[in-house]
Amino acid sequence: MKLHELKNVPGAVHRKKRVGCGEGGGHGKTSGRGGKGQTARSGGSIRPGFEGGQMPLYRKLPHRGFNQYRFRTEYEVINVGDLGKLDAAITEVTPAVLAAAGLIRANDAPVAVLGDGEISRVFKITVARFSASAKAKIEKVGGQAITA
Repeated sequence: MKLHELKNVPGAVHRKKRVGCGEGGGHGKTSGRGGKGQTARSGGSIRPGFEGGQMPLYRKLPHRGFNQYRFRTEYEVINVGDLGKLDAAITEVTPAVLAAAGLIRANDAPVAVLGDGEISRVFKITVARFSASAKAKIEKVGGQAITA
């Protein structure tokens, strides 16, 4: 299938609703806007959360509390099993090496190594964080897990 062969499913395309063209068209008189008032006017919209002057729900609920979401540290994550994709000549692994190999994004986020997968080669890995299982697997084959 190619782009020029794509066709819409029958019923997916509707004709444009022509409003204000008389009663015979089915959308005459008020043009689908109901009766009179603010919502019938052009540009007449009511902001989200407005309840007609009644005390809105978002003002009734308590706005208290705190969490650390804004202050969290987001890590670039790589698994131990992914280290096998590196070139055979590489023994020292840093975030720059991983970014050059395309295993992580090249940004300033700290790198965390997790323990999914197996490792067979010896690496000297210098990153921000290791999981306990990743550190154990790296050291089991004779490598070094250095926290930077």
